[in-house]
Amino acid sequence: MWDKTEHKFSVRAGPALRLAAAELRLLRRPREDFDVVIVGYPGHFDLLAARRAARGRPVVFNPLVSLSDTFVGDRGLVRPGSLSARALTEIDRRAFSASDLVVADTEANAEFLARLADLPLQRVAVCLVGAEERFFRPPWDPSGPVLFVGKLIPLHGLETILAAAELAPEVSLRIVGSGQLERLLGDRPANVEWVPWIPYERLAVELRSAAAAIGIFGSSPKAARVIPNKVFQALACGTPVITADTPAARELLVDGRDALLVPPGNPEALADALRRLTADTALARRIGAAGLATYHERSSEEVLGERWRALIEALL
Repeated sequence: MWDKTEHKFSVRAGPALRLAAAELRLLRRPREDFDVVIVGYPGHFDLLAARRAARGRPVVFNPLVSLSDTFVGDRGLVRPGSLSARALTEIDRRAFSASDLVVADTEANAEFLARLADLPLQRVAVCLVGAEERFFRPPWDPSGPVLFVGKLIPLHGLETILAAAELAPEVSLRIVGSGQLERLLGDRPANVEWVPWIPYERLAVELRSAAAAIGIFGSSPKAARVIPNKVFQALACGTPVITADTPAARELLVDGRDALLVPPGNPEALADALRRLTADTALARRIGAAGLATYHERSSEEVLGERWRALIEALL
């Protein structure tokens, strides 16, 4: 129901009506037999309907995010302690508690979700995100600027990225995306190009030609617990990655081996990493190749498919 919807949680009549119609369809008994119901992002409001549709079969929830953590702690759109904040926390708890298994994207996030919903850790598993390999694949053939892709939310650390670009004027940077903090791009440094939107299918082309790809640099607790899609997509293309040195990133990456990891919220460190990768072709190729190897070993479609199958079979 979210096709052609840019912001998945926007409250408008069209998405609301489509959501209501989709919920009603879940009340009908499916014609096909099935073993398990899997609810994906953004499915926090779908768990009760999914429970009804499952009719006693297990329900697995892959939320990616906590609503309260996203809108209160990260984006700052809801005031902490307010009625809305408490309501979002309750929605999180009810959704997670209604699942037989919650699948988080990192160990750090799994621990957080378990604490939030007061769930035993055995009801929360971990499976990395990965990338869609029909789009994101080698070879990396750099001819363009350093690339950042994202919704420009606080988690991404746009202020850090722009400050680093100003400190390294010799490094060209392309920012693709729009969102909450795009106002910061009005006075961007001269070496930063801004492209508000490109088709999803073209992201892989951009990544394969980028001098390097940069991840997230926000300093919020949520930023420390996630590995963003853009990092997996860059790794899958063999593009060298620079991202924040966080507990989540260290679950997958090693600084200097398959990525350059810099302290979050530190533009000086990011500027230095940008200079290193763009000035040292051998380093960039070594980091990109090792990143691609890590992707195939830890987060390819084949590896993650086996992980999902194992989780479901254990649940059954």
